[in-house]
Amino acid sequence: MQQIDRYRSVVDADTLRENVDNPTWRVIDCRHDLLYPDAGQDAYRSAHVRGAVFAHLDRDLSGSKNGCNGRHPLPSPEQLLDRFQRWGIGPKTQLVAYDANNGQFAGRLWWLARWMGHDRVALLDGGWQAARKSGVAIDAAVPAYAAGTFARGPALVDAVEVETVANVRGDRSRLLVDARAADRYAGRNETIDPVGGHIPGAVNRFWQDNLEADGRFKPADRLRDEFSALLAGRPSSAMIVQCGSGVTACHHLVAMQRAGLPGAALYPGSWSEWIADPARPIARSR
Repeated sequence: MQQIDRYRSVVDADTLRENVDNPTWRVIDCRHDLLYPDAGQDAYRSAHVRGAVFAHLDRDLSGSKNGCNGRHPLPSPEQLLDRFQRWGIGPKTQLVAYDANNGQFAGRLWWLARWMGHDRVALLDGGWQAARKSGVAIDAAVPAYAAGTFARGPALVDAVEVETVANVRGDRSRLLVDARAADRYAGRNETIDPVGGHIPGAVNRFWQDNLEADGRFKPADRLRDEFSALLAGRPSSAMIVQCGSGVTACHHLVAMQRAGLPGAALYPGSWSEWIADPARPIARSR
């Protein structure tokens, strides 16, 4: 069993295989499908990393919708505290989150843990597929853990409200980055939200651009070069990331942490909150 202080961005499947029964580690299965919300839990019940608990994007990692706050509003800190304690998490627990979509959904858990002040959290690099390929122990048993002693600490990440986005989108010292695919950013092929397009002033970097062809994260130095080029001389703290509902944008923040460029903020409401008010401007591109 490998002994290491902590992982803060990603952890490889071989290391997880060596630590799958480490009592100081907690693996969290975040598999999900936006079109079939119960698909992830069904998959978990069939097979998952041994000892993993399941976090549902809608029920565990999101709060209540009111029609104006987007498709996946942030859960309350109290809700997260309840979940983390129920999952047997303590202040020194190493969290490892995975999904079957290259971190698309697990990144949300990573961000929320840091929002609650917990920095011992990482994505499984390559996700469920890498776990299977590397021979990580798999079973279908649902574990029961004693309640953890997790307590909320000072946030390690920043979130901004819609008013901040509205105020800074024309500020050249700030950078708003849309993590959706290029066609959705342009306003084409929108199948999830009722309105297509993007927030005026936002630039586009698809979250999958953080990955190699095999679904693993690019090396830290390559990510640093790419994000530094995007920042164009600005500090990483000048960046605000968003997507459709504040979930996949977290992938950029994981990648920037890996690259040694922390400090960017998340706009949790993202496009789905922005368009809830028809008075807010939208942009489209060809």
